[in-house]
Amino acid sequence: MEIVRFGVGHRRKDGPAGTSGVQGQVIHSDARGIVSELAFARKASMEPHSNPNTTWFIVIEGGGWVIVGDERERVAAGEAVLWPAGILHGAWTDFSEMRAFIVEFGDADDAAARGIIEGRARRELSAGDVAAAADGQLSKPPDLSRERTSAEGEPF
Repeated sequence: MEIVRFGVGHRRKDGPAGTSGVQGQVIHSDARGIVSELAFARKASMEPHSNPNTTWFIVIEGGGWVIVGDERERVAAGEAVLWPAGILHGAWTDFSEMRAFIVEFGDADDAAARGIIEGRARRELSAGDVAAAADGQLSKPPDLSRERTSAEGEPF
């Protein structure tokens, strides 16, 4: 088992290159990609830059701003921003702090090459494909007309 510590006390004080007021910690790095945690102080910035790899900027606390190409948007905890390969992108904060994970893949997005668009297969499945893929059946709905006891599980 491997446990990697990140967060307060584990971040580099100087932060990644091209940043001001940002501390970071690499969680994982190999040929497939990099996962890092970044902590933005108030008035912190990651200068706009481009990268040959597709990257996700995932905000987990606080909020700030991101730029992707010519677009600029406010982001908050619970939002993820796609930074496409080769497109100018960056992030900064004004009056709040922000924590984010960076998930950088080892190459440009290959979804088009794999035939995947918006999480679905590009080709349509025929009825035969669906029947061949499914060998189970739907379960019968519960009989709600009879009275239940607590031994049968959660109440309805």
